[in-house]
Amino acid sequence: MNADKTILHEELTGSIIKAFYAVYNALGFGFLEKVYENALAIELEKLGLSVQRQHPITVYYDTSVVGEYYADIIVNSLVIIELKAVESLRQEHIAQLTNYLKATDTQVGLLFNFGAKPEFKRLVDTSFKNPRRSAKSASSAGHFFHA
Repeated sequence: MNADKTILHEELTGSIIKAFYAVYNALGFGFLEKVYENALAIELEKLGLSVQRQHPITVYYDTSVVGEYYADIIVNSLVIIELKAVESLRQEHIAQLTNYLKATDTQVGLLFNFGAKPEFKRLVDTSFKNPRRSAKSASSAGHFFHA
């Protein structure tokens, strides 16, 4: 990484990742995803962060609504968190978070897995953001990288 490049929302995502590990260390694995969502929301709020749970994400094609999903947690209106409680993260979990980022004006997403071993991925969408862009433009405009 170049010295002149900064990590988008580095301090915030660092705090969120620490909160993830605090919850994982306290609860371990084996609970339903909702249990981890509740615990992580508490931990994030203890840090003084703004937490929106089960936040609706609307997907547009041209100007028509074609779907609605729910982000597990959005922090400070800047970072989408998608939670899993599975054996290991798979490509479809990454694709789910990628699509949430494409459908919103949010650039940073964190994917957390409360499995037998804790896992996380940090995704960044560097493309132009317009929450009402079409599926065609969304699929061709996205530039994602794991950070």
